[in-house]
Amino acid sequence: QVQVVESGGGLVQPGGSLTLSCGVTASFFSVYVMSWYRQAPVNPREFVAAITTGGPATYAESVKGRFTISRDNAKKTVYLQMNNLKSDDTAVYYCNAAWSPRAYWGQGTQVTVSS
Repeated sequence: QVQVVESGGGLVQPGGSLTLSCGVTASFFSVYVMSWYRQAPVNPREFVAAITTGGPATYAESVKGRFTISRDNAKKTVYLQMNNLKSDDTAVYYCNAAWSPRAYWGQGTQVTVSS
C-alpha cells in the first residue's frame, strides 16, 4: 500500500511563511503526479498545486506567486513552500499521490494563519 504523510503545518502570522512536506512510500515515486489540496471549514476540497517529475508546476490562481511546489524523487518527498500567507490560506492541507486511475491521500496537516 502507498502511504502518504504530510507534516509541517502550524500557526503562522499573516505575511509569514511555512513549508509543508509530504513523504510517500511508493516504490516508484517518480511516476506519481504529486499535488496539494486544501479544505477550509464548510468549503469543498480545493486544488492548490501539482507537479510531475518533469515539466512546470501548476498552481491555483489564488496561490500563484506565493506558493511553490517541488519534489525530491530520491527522498520520495514533495514540498509546498508557502510565502506571504493570508488568513484565507487557513485550511487543512492534503497531499495527493496520483498515477491514474489510482490516487492516494494523506491525513492532512492544519495550517492556521492568524495574528
